Amino acid sequence: MSCSDPRMLSRGMFLYSNSPEYNIIRFMEQARNWLQSATSVVALTGAGISAESGIPTFRSPGGLWKQYKPEELATPQAFAKDPRLVWEWYDWRRTVIAKAEPNPGHRALAELERAKPNFTLITQNVDGLHERAGSRRILKLHGDIWRFKCSDCGRDWPDRRTPLPKLPPHCGCGAIARPGVVWFGEPLGEVWAEAEHAVRESEVLLVAGTSAVVYPAASLAPIAKSAGARVIEINPEETPLSGHVDISLRGPAGELLPQLVGHAPGLP
Repeated sequence: MSCSDPRMLSRGMFLYSNSPEYNIIRFMEQARNWLQSATSVVALTGAGISAESGIPTFRSPGGLWKQYKPEELATPQAFAKDPRLVWEWYDWRRTVIAKAEPNPGHRALAELERAKPNFTLITQNVDGLHERAGSRRILKLHGDIWRFKCSDCGRDWPDRRTPLPKLPPHCGCGAIARPGVVWFGEPLGEVWAEAEHAVRESEVLLVAGTSAVVYPAASLAPIAKSAGARVIEINPEETPLSGHVDISLRGPAGELLPQLVGHAPGLP
């Protein structure tokens, strides 16, 4: 079956990849109609939407720092062994992120939130670009790089300084602070239950810029689908999720999200 042709999948699902223009218009219009009629909408975003703002993903060539892979630094074990090294990496990441700006995809989701009273944004990203774009109802699955947490007393506080004046930073109690993010091997905590509840209650789930290989986040779309939601994927490339959604749109989130959201009720 040619990838230039629309494909009918199981249970009446449609998919296109690099389709002729008339098919692109058809599927975009269908996705807009679902968004327009839905009262409950959830968006799930991954590293791809931030990559469009110039932030390297863990899996991109720019994801390496010095000779280290992210998986070698973003762990409790790495932090216990060498907290300064881990903090040098996070200080570098924070500096890169601080120079980035929200792109049209981030801003489109903020507009969608204003148009839909029952809207939830679930993000795997820790960079804060959604907040800077104006989103407020956000569930951060993997935490926030702009927050610190004490490794001893548990105090949690914001800190947006770049670069940090001292590495590793310390809490007022004297203990070393850690980044306010979820590391490999750590549980997501209460935010996961909130995310799962949101997708179960949604009528439409938008999945933008995620590779669909990082669990448990990758299970949210199947959960939404099993609960009856329409699932729309936006990604430049095919993912393991693509064959199991209602519509899979090929392209950057910064280009396609504004086209989808710009036709939602209450938006210009």
